Amino acid sequence: MQNLKPAVFLDRDGTIIEEVNYLKNKEDLKLIQGVAESLKKLNKLNFLTILVTNQSGVARGYYDEKNVSIINNELNKILKKENAILDSIYYCPHHPKGTVEEYAKQCNCRKPATGMIDSAIKNFKNIDIKNSYVIGDKFIDVELAHNAGCKGILVKTGHGIEEIEKNKNKTADYIAQDITDAVNWIENNIKKYS
Repeated sequence: MQNLKPAVFLDRDGTIIEEVNYLKNKEDLKLIQGVAESLKKLNKLNFLTILVTNQSGVARGYYDEKNVSIINNELNKILKKENAILDSIYYCPHHPKGTVEEYAKQCNCRKPATGMIDSAIKNFKNIDIKNSYVIGDKFIDVELAHNAGCKGILVKTGHGIEEIEKNKNKTADYIAQDITDAVNWIENNIKKYS
């Protein structure tokens, strides 16, 4: 039990990269300011850093899974140049109202369902879920966190501000300005309980 590691599950679009509706060209991929430093801080704090992203553009026929892989590989390349590590990447290509038949379905991986986190727990075998976090720019990321048994942080980048305005009755464990603020809150949270 002592070798359990907490994880930070990160949304992609609007959380660590700039929101571009249905990003399909790697040339349009831009890190949000502070992402590389934030990931490095999480790496130093001994958190697993795991990307969990809904990519319904596949189900909607806007791009294919190969395209998702190209974007994710480019993201990894950019981060590695900055010495920031993502330990793994999971994505959901499904959507119940998709137009591409094989992806047009209700699944257990589309956030806020926990399938991507369940896969990470199965693959890593040592994730301390109770001390883990999800960071995202939508309330489905916060719901994902709570469904999985960890804390949910909503960032105001991407769709964050619009989400807060639309969902006055919803709350998160923390509402952060951006990824830097979110990671600083996590670091302070650890100090508080250690």
